[in-house]
Amino acid sequence: MRFNRSYPIFAVALSLLLLGASVNTGWSQSRRQPPTSNEKKNKRPTETKPGENQQEPVPKDIEPTKPQDIEKVSISTQIVNVDAVVYHKKSGQIVADLKKPNFALFADGVKQEITNFSTPEAPITVAMVVEYSKWSEIFGLYGNRGYEPGTYEVIRPTAMFLSQFIKPPDDYVSVVAFDIRPTPLTDFTNDPQRLQAVITLLLRNQPAFRETNLFDALKFVLVGGRGDSVVLEDSKSEKSDYAGLVSVQGRRRAVILVASGIDTFSKINYGDARKVLQNSGVPVYIIGTANLFKKIYGDQLPATDSLMGMPGRMSWLQADNTLQTFAKETGGAYFPVTFEGELPKVLGSINALLRSQYSLAFNPGDIRDGKQHKLQVKVDVDGDGTFDDKEYVVQARQFYNAPKPAGAEKEKSQK
Repeated sequence: MRFNRSYPIFAVALSLLLLGASVNTGWSQSRRQPPTSNEKKNKRPTETKPGENQQEPVPKDIEPTKPQDIEKVSISTQIVNVDAVVYHKKSGQIVADLKKPNFALFADGVKQEITNFSTPEAPITVAMVVEYSKWSEIFGLYGNRGYEPGTYEVIRPTAMFLSQFIKPPDDYVSVVAFDIRPTPLTDFTNDPQRLQAVITLLLRNQPAFRETNLFDALKFVLVGGRGDSVVLEDSKSEKSDYAGLVSVQGRRRAVILVASGIDTFSKINYGDARKVLQNSGVPVYIIGTANLFKKIYGDQLPATDSLMGMPGRMSWLQADNTLQTFAKETGGAYFPVTFEGELPKVLGSINALLRSQYSLAFNPGDIRDGKQHKLQVKVDVDGDGTFDDKEYVVQARQFYNAPKPAGAEKEKSQK
């Protein structure tokens, strides 16, 4: 499908948007149709221990967790998990075959005993979070000058990853699209037909809402809560309870986010979202969208948002900083994609990083100060007793937040 519109028409239309004119609401308002079956809890893959050869995992139900307050998204088992990827600083080559003695783990500058360690052999469990809003459609449409539907900018990387990098029977992926709220399209699966159904669903529908609440979507995927029932399941209830990705244990976990970084009006703020991501222990790999739109029209944008909500230059700078921060602090990576031809390399890099994570863990003891603690992983690649900080990069989460003292919440509520 192509939009046969000339560039002058686009220039006029864009200028109206930049001046705060109303957004064209003539586009189809069809939304992902609510499912029509019994309410189901989301399924999770079975746990696998590092180095253990198992038959094909059979998904099992996990009891739903109640939506948690931001302060409660913390380490309940007193074990802090840290996934780390090691690569050469100059060549970018990932280092494999390292052992536990090659690593050192520090919390607030104090060396910790690594209690758990596993090599990058576990299958991956990925949650794809896709921005599917009117704004993302507009950014994509004007970025490609109307030569294809604007939603292709977010659908294309999603489709490529689902079809090329999820390998049955051990890998699992779920897909959540979001605009004003997150909507699960499929729960964890590795069925090629189900993955193709997700792609078809995105292609045949159009975004219904302009708002893009990124922070709420990330919290929902990681922590869980109550949300729309899975679209591709037969559910008689419009809402279901979900356990977040943090509840998945014993597997290699990650979030792959396809988004512009713009957040319209999430219920939680940027600081809360950072805390959720820091506590989750789940790396976030980000494919940044709307870059071609910014390169073409960025200089024409005002400094601040227009009256109708078109993001201004300051909002785009903040969006880019948000995505970089989320990726860096969780031990993930940020890839701002401008052209379609960049996607194979970017997705290949994400897949390589996902499958090259060493899992480390330590017990911080009975630390319940409710404070943020800095994490650092160092590596001695050649085993000579000296850390190779100058030559190698260790990509890992940077913080964890300790639980609050017992009774602190009760005292706070009584005040």
